[in-house]
This record gives sequence, C-alpha cells and structure tokens, in this order.
Amino acid sequence: MNETWTTVVGNAATRPDFWETAAGVAVARFRLAATVRRWDRKTEGWVDAYTSFYTVWAWRTLAANLAASVSLGEPLLVHGTLRVREREKDREREKAQPGAVEGESGPKRWITAEIDAVAVGHDLTRGTSAFRRVSQAKPLVSTPTGTTSP
Repeated sequence: MNETWTTVVGNAATRPDFWETAAGVAVARFRLAATVRRWDRKTEGWVDAYTSFYTVWAWRTLAANLAASVSLGEPLLVHGTLRVREREKDREREKAQPGAVEGESGPKRWITAEIDAVAVGHDLTRGTSAFRRVSQAKPLVSTPTGTTSP
C-alpha cells in the first residue's frame, strides 16, 4: 500500500471526543493545530506564520488512553497515516434552518486533512509527563487442567 505516513507536532485544539461503536470498538477524535514559526530579521525574533488543522482519529486501546490523557491546549506529537478528503454538504437543507444566508445554493465543499494515529504523545520539549502503564486483565490458566480460573 502507498500510504503517506506523517508526524505532526502541535497542540490539541479541541478536547478529545470518545465513544464506542455498535461493535464495541473504542474511537477517539480531536483537532490538532500546528503553527509554523518563522525567524523575523526585522524584529530579531520568532513570529507565528500560518496554522494548519488536522482531525486526528484513534482506535481501540489508543483511543481509550488518548481520551484519558489529552486535554485542550496540550502540546502533542501525532504519528499516523495522512488522508486529505473533500467534503460536501447540501446548502438546500441548511436554508431551512434559522440563520441561514439567503442567495446561496448548491453544495458547500471543503477540504479536510485527517490523520489515522498509531501513536500520540506529549511533546516533552515543552513540558513533563508522567507515564502510567495500563494493565489489561488476562485470565489465569491452571497448569494441570488448562481451565480458566474464576
């Protein structure tokens, strides 16, 4: 497969949303903001340039640990596969809602960048973090019979 792997350093722009699918699979999603900084010769200092936003998706154990560990504004590193998608929303349905702008019709289109994360961690160049290992319950197996203990 030809997937684009990327690592992005930024800040959590939203709190993680966490839910489980009907099949019981844990899912988490949050927005990551990555701001480019440039050296300004005139002021002889660093200045902010543009900010890119990514929707980060995490699944299963990573999703549960992410939801328990990440808060709004925290500096993060995200590693995963990058997907750029075009989205479309029908404006006709929006017109029926209060506050809709008259004169606009047709589909509303936008581009979104998403990362399917395989690893998420705090950026330790900007602070400290305390790691806590999550132990998963494993059944005990008795040696002679091979049956599971209660």
